[in-house]
Amino acid sequence: RGLRTSPRTQSVMPSWVIDRYGHNDVLRFTRNMVFPIIHFPNEVIIKVHAASLNPIDLSMRSGYGATALNMKRDPLKLKSEDTEFPLTLGRDVSGVVMECGLGVSYFKPGDEVWAAIPPWKQGTLSEFVVASGNEVSFKPKCLSHIEAASLPYVGLTAWSAVNQVGGLSQSNCSGKRVLILGASGGVGTFAVQLVKAWGAHVTAVCSHDASTLMKKLGADDVIDYKSGKLEEQLKMLPLFDFILDNVGGSTEKWALDLLKKWSGATYVTLVTPFLINMDRLGVADGMLQTGVTVGSKTVKHLLKGVHYRWAFFMASGPSLDEIAELVDSGKIQPVIDEVFSFSEVPKAFQKLEGGHARGKTVINVISKK
Repeated sequence: RGLRTSPRTQSVMPSWVIDRYGHNDVLRFTRNMVFPIIHFPNEVIIKVHAASLNPIDLSMRSGYGATALNMKRDPLKLKSEDTEFPLTLGRDVSGVVMECGLGVSYFKPGDEVWAAIPPWKQGTLSEFVVASGNEVSFKPKCLSHIEAASLPYVGLTAWSAVNQVGGLSQSNCSGKRVLILGASGGVGTFAVQLVKAWGAHVTAVCSHDASTLMKKLGADDVIDYKSGKLEEQLKMLPLFDFILDNVGGSTEKWALDLLKKWSGATYVTLVTPFLINMDRLGVADGMLQTGVTVGSKTVKHLLKGVHYRWAFFMASGPSLDEIAELVDSGKIQPVIDEVFSFSEVPKAFQKLEGGHARGKTVINVISKK
């Protein structure tokens, strides 16, 4: 079909895969993973220099969201059963374009790029990965591949929640009071910097040992959720214009009371039952249950004068372009907790599973250790 622009020299590559869902012991290193193929004219193959882990990788390793993701991988059920295995995890990539489909005009082989690959596609814990051109962006010039790999997934998740769902932007954020619950993780550290760059007053909720990091990232107020009843501590502060919730659970019951009423104030949560509903109830009933839940909660809170929204990660090259500008202008910096070599991927998963990370867990894929 004339989609390839360079001759294929390789048919297999090193990769970390899973052959079934489960705990850390399902991770397997192979040198014989099938090399990615360009199927559509808008795709590119990227040589992975660095990748990073996100909580979704732990969830996917355990089978969370498998029903929805398998439907997305094969919506017409054209393939036989269990086609997702061997499955490569990892959503973030920073690397170099190796090959382009004929429809790709924006990138060429040799370009340094970064991207976040959607969860229904093969992941980045691999020597090479294929991505759609509209998911890819030029890597920020001021960052190394290891630094750059820490940002795309958390950056796009925060961008989706704050900008696309929450409606905040450079033009309307100045002076707004923003509360970020779960501020010291990957999405939180990015969101604090993003709304601060746009001129907001930021209150960050995290544990005491992350407070220095939060201040360094620009948070105006830092609240330690362990030093007393969080709800009571926050009620003593002035009301907020915007709340981003990375924690979920019981916080939803009281957090909306902290918003200014009848002023367009918005609560956005990244903790949603969408994929769990589909795993539990099947695709049709799961989507129906999810629609009913979000619909009833939206109406309930609208009657109280506040907006209630759900947000999800959305892969987007154009949004990454905007994030790259903020990074190159010094307004957003990567926050990296630890870097592991490619041979240490199971150790990196263990680290992430231990929780309480301060920023991101990054994999140096081209390291041969």
